[in-house]
Amino acid sequence: MNADPQELQKFSELAHRWWDPQSEFKPLHEINPLRLDWIEQHVPLQGKRVLDVGCGGGILSESMARQGARVKGIDLSSKALGVADLHSLESGLSIEYEEIAVEALAAREPGTYDVVTCLEMLEHVPSPASVVAACATLVKPGGRIFFSTLNRNPKAYLLAVVGAEYVLRMLPRGTHDYAKFIRPSELAAFARASGLRIDDLRGMTYNPLTRHYALSSDTDVNYMVACTRDA
Repeated sequence: MNADPQELQKFSELAHRWWDPQSEFKPLHEINPLRLDWIEQHVPLQGKRVLDVGCGGGILSESMARQGARVKGIDLSSKALGVADLHSLESGLSIEYEEIAVEALAAREPGTYDVVTCLEMLEHVPSPASVVAACATLVKPGGRIFFSTLNRNPKAYLLAVVGAEYVLRMLPRGTHDYAKFIRPSELAAFARASGLRIDDLRGMTYNPLTRHYALSSDTDVNYMVACTRDA
């Protein structure tokens, strides 16, 4: 299975804090509106069948469901999925959650989804190329796929690891393994090898003084990629 047991354990132990906006997941809550708006700039979600890969506690899944999408979220953390399922019931949203690897779902449901999202996940798995290929299999021809991850360079190490985990303490220490960060050129190669066309590359920056996130052309640290599966 394309998963790191230590990564799963780490996020499972924090599962009960997914929906606390002041918890370790505060950054996810704060960047979610930016990510959602960026996705909707590329494809209106209303009525679309959407798969959220590595959905965790369901922050993005719920926001896409509120936009009128028919959402399925998958993850390998049963505790995170339990939190996601309960919160969706409390929110009155109809979201299907399943504990399954994306590669297994791709074998079962190829060409099923209009949109696939895989955000903040690729840097946590042993083989990101395998995840990209599975996402490409799951989306319909002409469908859209959205990835986000962390660049691998000294600036990213300084800001995303040293700054975020040790100085500002925005994230628990050990949240990220710098060796697993992915350069945009590497992600682009994974996408092209899987039959995907890259439509947009966008960075996300954080100002520690204003505590404000913004979309940017600066892809040195956090970045997002929009792709289309060739018909």
